[in-house]
Amino acid sequence: MASLVIVESPAKAKTIEKYLGDGYTVKASVGHVRDLPKSNKNAIDIEAGFVPHYQIVEKKEKVITELRQIAKKMDNVILATDPDREGEAIAWHVAEVLKLKKPKRIVFNEITEDAVKDALKHARGIDENMLKAQEARRVLDRLVGYDLSGLIWKKVRYGLSAGRVQSPALRILMEKEREVRAFIPEDYWVITADLKTKSKDKITFTCTEEPRDKKLVDTILKAGKKESWSVVNVKETDAQRKPRAPFTTSTLQQTASSRLGFAPSRTMRIAQKLYEAGHITYMRTDSTSLAKQAQNQILKTVEKKYGKEYVNAVAYKSRSKNAQEAHEAVRPTDFAKGNAGTTDEQKRLYRLIWARTVASQMTPAKTLRTKILAQVGDKDPKESGIPHFAVNGSQLIFPGWLEADPGARGEDVELPKVTAGDPLTLVSIQSEDKQTLPPPRYTEAGLVKELEKRGIGRPSTYASIIKTLQDRGYVDKEGKTLIPTDTGDVVSSFLEENFTKYISDSFTSEMEDDLDEIARGEREYVKTLSEFYTPFTKDIAKKAKDAKKITDLGPAPEEFPCPVCKKPMVIKLSKNGKFMSCSNFPDCTGARTIEGEELEGPKETGEDCPECTKGKLIERDGRFGRFIACDRYPKCKYIKQDPELQKKQSTGVACLECKEAKRDEGMIVEKRGRFGPFFACSNYPKCTYAMKAKPTGNLCSMCGKLMMEGTKTIPERCSDKMCPMHNPHKLDKKKK
Repeated sequence: MASLVIVESPAKAKTIEKYLGDGYTVKASVGHVRDLPKSNKNAIDIEAGFVPHYQIVEKKEKVITELRQIAKKMDNVILATDPDREGEAIAWHVAEVLKLKKPKRIVFNEITEDAVKDALKHARGIDENMLKAQEARRVLDRLVGYDLSGLIWKKVRYGLSAGRVQSPALRILMEKEREVRAFIPEDYWVITADLKTKSKDKITFTCTEEPRDKKLVDTILKAGKKESWSVVNVKETDAQRKPRAPFTTSTLQQTASSRLGFAPSRTMRIAQKLYEAGHITYMRTDSTSLAKQAQNQILKTVEKKYGKEYVNAVAYKSRSKNAQEAHEAVRPTDFAKGNAGTTDEQKRLYRLIWARTVASQMTPAKTLRTKILAQVGDKDPKESGIPHFAVNGSQLIFPGWLEADPGARGEDVELPKVTAGDPLTLVSIQSEDKQTLPPPRYTEAGLVKELEKRGIGRPSTYASIIKTLQDRGYVDKEGKTLIPTDTGDVVSSFLEENFTKYISDSFTSEMEDDLDEIARGEREYVKTLSEFYTPFTKDIAKKAKDAKKITDLGPAPEEFPCPVCKKPMVIKLSKNGKFMSCSNFPDCTGARTIEGEELEGPKETGEDCPECTKGKLIERDGRFGRFIACDRYPKCKYIKQDPELQKKQSTGVACLECKEAKRDEGMIVEKRGRFGPFFACSNYPKCTYAMKAKPTGNLCSMCGKLMMEGTKTIPERCSDKMCPMHNPHKLDKKKK
């Protein structure tokens, strides 16, 4: 019998076809084949019971035609999409477009020969409950997104948007941002003393208090130089470090961010490749459990590689009350492979997953923690007013699981042997004045952890939530830190003021619970959507009437009058952030940046638009500086290239992306944006290539991209962040 197996990705298809052999043809749907139309008109029939009207995804007709032709020649069609709600939905859509009457559905958590062949023995039909749960999520997101976004267009600014899950995530970021803004720093001092023991070993002690009073600092320094020093207490404690549970989606994203510097979206992209190649189990999971067979394989690996004394079988239970489906943790499929993957980033992520999973079945690490207290003078601090000085050390006695995962070890701080009463000799004592720091903003890893803790979203959504916030311009990423933009601030403030309920933790989390209940067959689709949408539409209608339109964000500082008419200015929001506008607008078009610099308004050129012939060309400010464009934008998107201006701004370096795309070759020119000067292609908007520093004209010896001016320590570095030559000092450390 001939069978067609349909999966999502071509890479997955190649791996599975290799296992199944003759009689099986494996093809890919290349993701979703149907979705809701982009326009909200007729997308969902609410009165009929929230019935979605799907349409073929753009450019998928060719894939569907091929699948139909192959399916006609087959005795069986087997749907083998991913083992979650999204995969169940894709399987159903494929069955619908191919008009399959009784499609067979198989699932597996790992793409190995045994797992795939075992799944074929346990084929089932499409799980209607899982399908309904995914459909409910999709319909909810569309209804909330379109209705809220439409209101924000009217009340805030055209082109903005809101979402059921990303809006609560933005609110979390803004709550932290307000804490940062409200924070008032205080001065304090850190006092350290370098002391020598009887055996002439030097130890740096730190004062156990951080004084806020400069007089007390001077008193401590004076006493430290004048009085004798001695050891008053030595405390040694045996401690254990237990291994952590195997990775879930959330913990994988967090650890890959802190240890490897990968963004959540990048981590999931790499993990997807490893899964499709059969190296790891399915990477979207809430579960920390391991199959008995996998656990036995780990225990054998540990005993063989590290010794019997390292073996420690542990069964981990998921902390999530709604762990999605019956998945395992993210783990390797074959523990004999210490390394796997075709690229450096795949190998690094695989090694991280392997180390975490193997370490989870190993004995705890044993450490000896030491704390030494030193005293100034003969009197107790309560009597003298001079605090103790302390130093902490940690020494690894038995490595345990750290043998498998040395990246989690940290540094040992071994202290010399001293006993209470030993004299100490002062080498130097010094103070450093500091200021208290505001609470740290969220990193991507921190936000993922917070979303999971509050029950907002699910494993498959964490990466897309963060990416959406960045793509929409609501959040900027500086280093690893997420910082809300002016636009994000205004949108979140509007939603918090007018739709507190719908972006609250409790409401969002409860909605996720409702979707989980639909997936388990414990809740009805129509009832769930009706209970939400009926009051939601009433609130939208009410706020459309009552909510104030946010045109002005408050008065501008008095020291910045209008540069044209000298009247007071107000702060407004544009697509590029906040700016100051004349309070007499539109009669006066005077404007300033939020820092107070004068902005030139649009200037007429007297030329007709050569593209649409209806508009006039005007010179205006844009995201990348001044430019000349049609005044009918966005209906007409013509932009005139200014040869003279480009000549002045040109660096003389040709754009490689234009060359590779075989279009009119652009030059790298200097431009000015929201965050200062940068360098980009003169062919914008046809070419969007940009770099932060001035190109040198040289090409990278490792990746062939343009090199750019660096720092004093690294005069030249690659413009590609992913290239090792972007930070060559890291490469040097590895070589050493």
